[in-house]
Formats: sequence, structure tokens, C-alpha cells
Amino acid sequence: MATASAVHILVKTKEEALAILAELKKGKKFDQLAKKHSICPSGKRGGSLGDFHRGDMVKAFDDVVFKRPILKVHGPIKTRFGYHLIKTLYRN
Repeated sequence: MATASAVHILVKTKEEALAILAELKKGKKFDQLAKKHSICPSGKRGGSLGDFHRGDMVKAFDDVVFKRPILKVHGPIKTRFGYHLIKTLYRN
């Protein structure tokens, strides 16, 4: 079964996600922005979700992690939890 590791930042609005994305593009560190802005408990760990299997996350999230290029920030991705900025660290 496919596994991956990813970091993400979860916020309530698309506008917040876009503002954070702009900060990332200016060179701000993903983990610092996750700690500051993410409403997910993973924010305390710099957005780290650790290792997980395909199907462990909601479909929209899974599709990004398992289908899009790694080490690039994707988003905002809307799920029932809010808007995510997602960076896949590795997958196999």
C-alpha cells in the first residue's frame, strides 16, 4: 500500500490560505507559518502529519499527496475541514 509524508497548513478561509501562500513565496518558512496560523493540531509540529497511507485522509487531500509533484506547495485545497496548503515530503 502506498505511503506518504506531508506537511500542511489548515485555515478557515481561502483568503487566509492565499495570504499564507504569498508569505511562503516571499521565503517565509513553512513550519513557522504552520505554527502561527494552522487550526489543525499538527500546526504545533510545524504542520507535520507524519507517515500515512493512501485513503487515510479525505479524498481531496489524498489526491494532492499521491498525485501531484512532491516538495511543492499545493493549494488552497478545500475540504470539509477548511482550506489546506499541502506539501508532500515523500511517497512510495
